[in-house]
Amino acid sequence: MDALYVLIGVFCFGAGFGVAFYVKGRMLTRKMKDAEGEAAKIREEAHRHSETLLKEADLEVKDKLFKMKSDFDTETKETRAELSNREKRLLQKEEHIDRKAEQLEKRENDIGRSEKDIAHRIERIETDEKKFHELIEEQKRQLEKISGLTAEQAKELLIRAMENEARYEGAKLIKRIENETREEADKKAKKIIATAIQRYAGDFVAERTVSVVQLPNDEMKGRIIGREGRNIRALEAATGIDLIIDDTPEAVILSGFNPVRREIARISLTRLISDGRIHPARIEDVVKKVGQEVDQAIKEAGEQAAFDLGVHGIHNELVKYLGRLKYRTSYAQNVLQHSVEVGFLCGIMAVELGLNQKLARRMGLLHDIGKAIDHEVEGPHAIIGSKLAKKYNESPKVVHAISAHHEDVPPNSVYSVLVQAADGLSGARPGARKEMLENYIKRLEDLEGIANAFKGVANTYAIQAGRELRVIVESDKISDESSTLLCRDIAKKIEESLTFPGQIKVMVIRETRAVEYANK
Repeated sequence: MDALYVLIGVFCFGAGFGVAFYVKGRMLTRKMKDAEGEAAKIREEAHRHSETLLKEADLEVKDKLFKMKSDFDTETKETRAELSNREKRLLQKEEHIDRKAEQLEKRENDIGRSEKDIAHRIERIETDEKKFHELIEEQKRQLEKISGLTAEQAKELLIRAMENEARYEGAKLIKRIENETREEADKKAKKIIATAIQRYAGDFVAERTVSVVQLPNDEMKGRIIGREGRNIRALEAATGIDLIIDDTPEAVILSGFNPVRREIARISLTRLISDGRIHPARIEDVVKKVGQEVDQAIKEAGEQAAFDLGVHGIHNELVKYLGRLKYRTSYAQNVLQHSVEVGFLCGIMAVELGLNQKLARRMGLLHDIGKAIDHEVEGPHAIIGSKLAKKYNESPKVVHAISAHHEDVPPNSVYSVLVQAADGLSGARPGARKEMLENYIKRLEDLEGIANAFKGVANTYAIQAGRELRVIVESDKISDESSTLLCRDIAKKIEESLTFPGQIKVMVIRETRAVEYANK
């Protein structure tokens, strides 16, 4: 039974497997048919799509070919037009070249004819030249016979005569140029100096070399002297100034070499008199306070002078030395005021000459800086001032101008000469300096005496406050040429014999007078 069941099972399994295999085969067959139909559809659709693409590509190719043909035709037309234009231009150039060639050929023919003419002329000129040489030689021989001189001797005489004439003409020309140059230089210098004087007007001198303190009454003299002279000794010790109390009513004279100390003593004494308390302790306090005030005033005066001239960058110590000149006088002329005036004059003349105005003003302002300490240091104030300026880093030009303004050293620039001229102008102008009448008269007499000592001088006149000397000579003893030498000799003698500020003009006058009388 069991085997039967097994056989039945196997049979059923085989029958089921066969049915399943059959069904699967039918399904595969159907699927294959469906796939083939779909593949046929795909092939047909692909064939139609490919035909469409081929047609579109064919159309696109035809469009591109048509466009390329159009572009080629356009470029061909443009190229033909350009070639046509070039051809025309080439034809024109060929015609132009042909015309030039004709002109050149014509010109060559003309030049050839001209050369032939010139050759004929040269031949005629050479022939004529030979004839002229023969004539000249013949004339030379005749002239030598007539004059009795050879050609070389006559040439030497002619050259010598021409040389003498040329020297004479050259001397006249040189003299005329010298005179014109001198006149022009004098006019220019006078114009510059006159312009400088006109554009600057300084004050007249008012300071004195001795300080005088006015007293309310003569009893104050005793209080100033004090018991056993202790007050006056304390005042002299504190200030370093001598007090002169003499018979001068209601006045005390202060004397000393240092102008700053003298000013401190004057102000201190004035305050003590107005306060009334005069004793050694009070004197020392007042002198100390006044000294500080004067130091400040000195600094301010120096700064103000530099500011007025527009000069900047001066060392502070040098400014203080400059301010000390406020209390220094020269021939009763205030030195600080004189320095400012010289600075202005230097600047004005520098502008007229096209020079550096600020540099010229700086030199003029500092030119007398040595006078601030010349009572303490030995030597000329110009050299002292130059050393002081060099110490405080002034430029070499400024240092040299200071040292050369009185010719202690020779000037080496036009600025040094400007400072000399401005210094002379400031010191020599009317009212700038006071001079004793006796010295003034003696200087005038010395001037006239120097000129009268020369032979041929008839009269001399010192005019313009001794700044000009006019000398009248005897015309029968002094010629025009000799008058120039006489003028120079007189000026040189004055320089050697006299000491004077500025310059003195010497003018020699020679005239010839013819006198006749008409009688009836």
